[in-house]
Amino acid sequence: MVQPERQNTITYTRVIHLSHVIDLDIPQWPGDPPVEFETVAELNNDGYYLRRFSLGEHSATHMNAPNSFYSHSIGIDQYPAQSLIVPAIVIDIREAVKVNSDYALTIADVLAWEQEYGEISAGCVVILNTGWQKKWFNKNAFLNYDPEGISHFPGFGSDATQFLLEQRQIAGVGIDTHGVDPGNDNSFATNYLVLEKPRIVLENLTNLDQLPPKGTTLAIAVLRLRGGSGSPVGVLAFVP
Repeated sequence: MVQPERQNTITYTRVIHLSHVIDLDIPQWPGDPPVEFETVAELNNDGYYLRRFSLGEHSATHMNAPNSFYSHSIGIDQYPAQSLIVPAIVIDIREAVKVNSDYALTIADVLAWEQEYGEISAGCVVILNTGWQKKWFNKNAFLNYDPEGISHFPGFGSDATQFLLEQRQIAGVGIDTHGVDPGNDNSFATNYLVLEKPRIVLENLTNLDQLPPKGTTLAIAVLRLRGGSGSPVGVLAFVP
């Protein structure tokens, strides 16, 4: 007798957008393609309204793909659908960030979270709530460049990232800043570590203050751009 496949269920009380609205004046890295909208059909003339849009693969709330850092790795179009429905936990480092805008998550931070909420389960996405989402509408504050042109915002420390990958077998990482690596670290250490395999890297998330520390399920909707180095994403949080 063939056994039926196990049915996965998501129990939730609220659904929350974790993606920013894409607009013309969103924070962008220097050199990134600008966000552009062009009307190509109008109701009065064509009977329907339609626009063309253009933006970079790593613009707005987005997900990075392995081929953005490893030339022979997969693009955003090759992620299995099932890998984009994932449990998430949230580590709140807002108090530390108030003192140090370059703060990087430590192993001690992870262990302190686990002391309160239990060991992080394998297959989770670990999200950092840094409070940076509040700066989104002021791109100077969001990118936070100093006079030497170095950006300052918090992120994942490489030791903590390695610990989470090796000791907790996480599925990926996410953050409300423009990068999972701290702004003053141009080595992309966290991206390299996480994307060595087809895992998840989410950047420019929002509404993280509405999520509990554990129990949330994410649904990540990528644009399946052929060979894409990443994609703007719609991320929905199913909150228990």
